[in-house]
Amino acid sequence: MTPPYHVDPDITVARTLPSAFYRDAAAYDRVLERVFARSWQWIGDTADVGVPGALSPREMLPGSLAEPLLLARDLSGTLRALSNVCTHRGNLLVKAPCVADQIRCGYHSRRFDLAGRMTFMPEFGAAKDFPSPSDHLPHVPFGTLGNQAFAAVRPAAPLDDFLGDIRRRLAWLPLHEFRHDPARDRNFDIAAHWALYVENYLEGLHIPFIHPALNKVLSFEGYDYQLQRHSNLQFARARDGEQAFELPPSSPDFGERVAAYYYWIFPNLMLNFYPWGLSINVVQPRGVDRTRVLFRSYVWDAGKLGDGAGNDLDQVEREDEDVVQQVQRGVQSRFYDRGRYSPGKEQGVHQFHRLLCEFLGE
Repeated sequence: MTPPYHVDPDITVARTLPSAFYRDAAAYDRVLERVFARSWQWIGDTADVGVPGALSPREMLPGSLAEPLLLARDLSGTLRALSNVCTHRGNLLVKAPCVADQIRCGYHSRRFDLAGRMTFMPEFGAAKDFPSPSDHLPHVPFGTLGNQAFAAVRPAAPLDDFLGDIRRRLAWLPLHEFRHDPARDRNFDIAAHWALYVENYLEGLHIPFIHPALNKVLSFEGYDYQLQRHSNLQFARARDGEQAFELPPSSPDFGERVAAYYYWIFPNLMLNFYPWGLSINVVQPRGVDRTRVLFRSYVWDAGKLGDGAGNDLDQVEREDEDVVQQVQRGVQSRFYDRGRYSPGKEQGVHQFHRLLCEFLGE
């Protein structure tokens, strides 16, 4: 029997996910545990944990996984991600960034060192087999890309399997020099299933029809799709006369006129590299038909802002939101079930659907 969520590996004959996927609350719940809890999630940058003793509370995927985490840099300089939940009665430990020589629970004064090991607990002298390993704070799988931090509940593969192509291809970019520009931060709430937003990002087929200004700076004919195991790259070339990266000879793309590197990291992260820096899009599921998208910008060369593919991202976002919300209405139709893929322009959407099926175990 054909599984309910099966997508043929041959894109030339494959049909998309059924429309029921975007309406099914049970499928939405399964995705949270089988997809999001097993993938790497962006948890912000490391700017506020740069010194020994720095502590910074984070939340993994607010609104859905909502897992409380704590970035902690010990006195030797090692940075870790720990659970931010006290192992005694579940109280949240650190509520705001600070610098300290220990982690102390405000509820019953249980204390931990900066590596998460429990060091003190009042009134437990008579407790047998105490402390045990379960009294220490769990270490959460953790890694970085430049100044960006990533964590996972139970990752299906190492972080490098998701970000390795970026590390290798853009090794020449000084990512540690990119600086957050809060004035460019945006949050958008969309009345649509989170996967529809991702699908829209993953194909350039719509650019000439939805994004007229962006289409003037990108070469539609020179738009390539390059798939990795848990990610893909939309390699966007610039039209003649438009802004492009000044690539060094060490770049594997030296000689190309690259307008943008659009990286998607399964399932919900976009890392968009422009000549001016990095724009991060984080897609946060908030319900079967509700999504929040976070935009965060990290500037490297401010003199290149306001030009090229990375110009007026707010307008591009508004255009994307409008069409995604129309599709959300459309997939509710009794007359629509599955579509087909453009073999040349929707390779990323096909890969996304195949990965969803894989992670769902269907």
